[in-house]
Amino acid sequence: MSPRLYLGATGFGLIAVCYGFARFSFGLFLPQIDADLSLSSTLSGFISGGSFLGYCIAIVLSAYLTERTGARAVAIAAAVVAAVGMLGIAIASSPLLLASAVMLAGSSTGLASPPMAAAVAAAVRPDRQSATNTIINAGTSAGVALSGPVALMMGGQWRLAFAGFAAAAFVMALAAALNVPSQTKAASTVAGGLPPLNGAILRLIAAAFLMGASSTALWSFGGQLVTIQLGWGSTGAGLLWIAIGVAGIVGAGAGALVTRYGIDLIHWLFLAALATGIVLVGTSITTPLLALCGGMLFGAAYITVTGVYLVWGVSALPDRPATGLMIGFLTIAIGQTAGAPLFGLIMDQLSPDYAVIVFACLAFTAGLARAGKGQLTLA
Repeated sequence: MSPRLYLGATGFGLIAVCYGFARFSFGLFLPQIDADLSLSSTLSGFISGGSFLGYCIAIVLSAYLTERTGARAVAIAAAVVAAVGMLGIAIASSPLLLASAVMLAGSSTGLASPPMAAAVAAAVRPDRQSATNTIINAGTSAGVALSGPVALMMGGQWRLAFAGFAAAAFVMALAAALNVPSQTKAASTVAGGLPPLNGAILRLIAAAFLMGASSTALWSFGGQLVTIQLGWGSTGAGLLWIAIGVAGIVGAGAGALVTRYGIDLIHWLFLAALATGIVLVGTSITTPLLALCGGMLFGAAYITVTGVYLVWGVSALPDRPATGLMIGFLTIAIGQTAGAPLFGLIMDQLSPDYAVIVFACLAFTAGLARAGKGQLTLA
């Protein structure tokens, strides 16, 4: 393979491990973790929110370090942090230790994305950068899809599953050392602090926050929702995660879709799919078939919309790709940090149906902050 393909494959794998395993698999195994450690829905929401908070801190640090030291060291650090965090989850004996490990594991995702955007800007020709970035971003789906079969095979053995995920993260640290370039475009220029908050950036921040908050309905509580609504155990939750992950591969085409149809249409279309997926999975009207279809809609929509925000941010700041990506993805995580505890609280105080409907509506409100078609020049 060419260096570009090696880079794309490494980025895809790194994102799969950090996002699919270290961050989003917690929601898959939450029913089993809850049974062992006696977590309430509200406490589960705060632990999930801690993962997103770790991401928020790490992505800012990652963009800063990437612009000054290059991509390779930061990408390696992301894989190592994911491995250590997931080992911590595997051995956690109390809610406090679990929360600390989940936060550390979740922070790896913040470290992973900016160096890959910077590496693509340096190593891939301009007309292929959007496509390469969104293919790498779709690694999340591969990780989620793989975690589903692991849950099916392991049953309730969530500790063993996270130990295996940690081993995969160490392998990706080695791959990053071999294939991610050290000297990247951002590191060879003088970074100028915070970028100007122009209209495109402000709209991106608003949309990403609302979409991120909405997505916690399934990322943090999907396993619990299908347990409550359908009586599913680890097998059913594993099937839901497989559906989310496999369908999410559609998101690899986000860059091509935006280039062909514009951000407005793709943004609205897939936000509607995201909201529909949340409703189909989480409300009392669901059936096994509807839940799996809803998971597929959610997976395809989430990866596509995050790909839209990736292209949006990088295109708004073409000279600082790591920072452009950081703004959109940081805001998604801030929304998730706020959304997870709120969802758990509504579910505890009212009902799962109320929480699901409220959070599905948040996805539609994100569309009100869309970018205009003429505001970005896509690579």
